[in-house]
Amino acid sequence: MDKKELQARLRQLPSVDLVLSQAAIRALMAQHGSDLVTFVIRSVIENARKAILSDGHERPLSPTSLPQGVRGDLCDLEEIVGQSAEAIRVITQPLLKRVINATGIIIHTNMGRAPLGRQVLQDLADVVLGYSNLEYNLDKAERGERGEHVVPLIKYLTNADDAVIVNNNAAGVMFALGTFAKGKEVIVSRGELVEIGGSFRVPDIMAASGAIMVEVGTTNKTRLSDYDKAITPNTAMILKVHRSNFEVVGFTEEVSVAELADFSRQQGLPFLYDIGSGLIRKPKNLPLEKEPDVKSAIADGADLVAFSCDKLLGGCQAGIVAGRSEVIAKLKKAPMMRALRVDKLTLAVLSSVIRSYFNDETLVSQIPLFGMLEQSAETLRDKAERLQQALQARNVVARVVESVGRCGGGTLPLLELPSFAVMLVSASKSQKERSQFAERVFLALHRAEPPVVGILRQGEVLFDVLTLSQEEIPLVADRIAQVLEAQP
Repeated sequence: MDKKELQARLRQLPSVDLVLSQAAIRALMAQHGSDLVTFVIRSVIENARKAILSDGHERPLSPTSLPQGVRGDLCDLEEIVGQSAEAIRVITQPLLKRVINATGIIIHTNMGRAPLGRQVLQDLADVVLGYSNLEYNLDKAERGERGEHVVPLIKYLTNADDAVIVNNNAAGVMFALGTFAKGKEVIVSRGELVEIGGSFRVPDIMAASGAIMVEVGTTNKTRLSDYDKAITPNTAMILKVHRSNFEVVGFTEEVSVAELADFSRQQGLPFLYDIGSGLIRKPKNLPLEKEPDVKSAIADGADLVAFSCDKLLGGCQAGIVAGRSEVIAKLKKAPMMRALRVDKLTLAVLSSVIRSYFNDETLVSQIPLFGMLEQSAETLRDKAERLQQALQARNVVARVVESVGRCGGGTLPLLELPSFAVMLVSASKSQKERSQFAERVFLALHRAEPPVVGILRQGEVLFDVLTLSQEEIPLVADRIAQVLEAQP
């Protein structure tokens, strides 16, 4: 493109004032204010100018300019107005939204882990819509402790003497290590140096806490004698980590919680058990027999048990450290306690969820993840057939197939949950065309409202009903039908 042509194209770009004068833009200004609308229009025009200067080739935009997907090859007034309106729509709509989970993974880390039940929402509304007694003791008419709204429930359900509540389990572990072992040695088995989601590793957390990690044993075998040999005058704590997201099978050996608790007492050292996955107690008739629980760990003598609240506990993101009163007392007095404490929203959710643990009936009826785990084969097949029939009523061809669900969230890695899924049937004869069709539908459903996340597997798109509620089935069928109507 020569200089004369380049200048001509640049002159075609409308001015900011001209775009602001358009009726569609004035309506957006009335709704969202002039500052945001003007900022977006300037960004759109500037991006179009850069595209012209780069000979029409689009350049990647910086995160601070325009939302992803906004084009930079525009020069016409109508195009500038349309693209500005789209950018404003993207900016002003909530980015965190409801997603329908049809993957068969119950505690889905990328989708918020454990889903919360409707009872939690009702309990939460009463607390957050006005003022609350977060740190006010109504009986004594004086300042109280925020933890008292949840800690007595934890003590009752786990038989722990006391507990503290922090941001998440990693924070709880790091807090305990920093409080009791900063600059000192902490003994841990090599087979328990796990990596959790987001590339966070136990050795990194330990280093950040200021503790000195001492590895003992081997990947597959660690004996009590290994811990005994590692004791030095600088040893401050014994740490055990539950391998919640993988299993070591075969020629293996590890020291039990009870043995380590007894050994730690003999050495006069605090014993911290990072149980991670957060099962408070084992409900009956659910496939959780092999998962360690907090109540059993306390009974086995652990001084401190750290666990997550948004996995098998079934709540929101938070971490709890429960244990002996004299050990917890030191955590409560530590300066970092104030930095790690949780807010009223978290406490309200935890209070609601934990009160569901009083009996197995409310546990299953009020906490969605336990309700999903309890589903029978007949219930799952019925849901799959209902989804297939709903699709058929919308002229969509699909069939019911057997599937396998997972607990997810880095828990119970070997547990397979027999389930059923509905698989879309493509009219294409070639495998390549069927695979392309499946991928198009899979991705298009991510852009639906609400988004539906299914399974893309071996050139087929499926929807596992393990994680679908009965109420979601018609909605999923509608979204699938709408996406298929838009497919070429």
